[in-house]
Amino acid sequence: METLPSPKTRRWVVRRKAEVVAAVKGGLLTLDEACKRYGLSIEEFTSWQRAVDRAGLAGLRVTRTQHYRALFERQDS
Repeated sequence: METLPSPKTRRWVVRRKAEVVAAVKGGLLTLDEACKRYGLSIEEFTSWQRAVDRAGLAGLRVTRTQHYRALFERQDS
């Protein structure tokens, strides 16, 4: 738990997002615990999780969000 980002984190860089997603995926935290600890909505966390599943760490880059969103929407239709 001490290797996870601080609960006071306000600047979410790719590495920190990925650590939280990995902690939930690995069972270190539940989804609810992660959302409560970091003040995230379930929608925000699941968007991180979807981004990692679909595009890897690059999907978590804020500057690429619109690109990946458009790509995923085309793939889903």
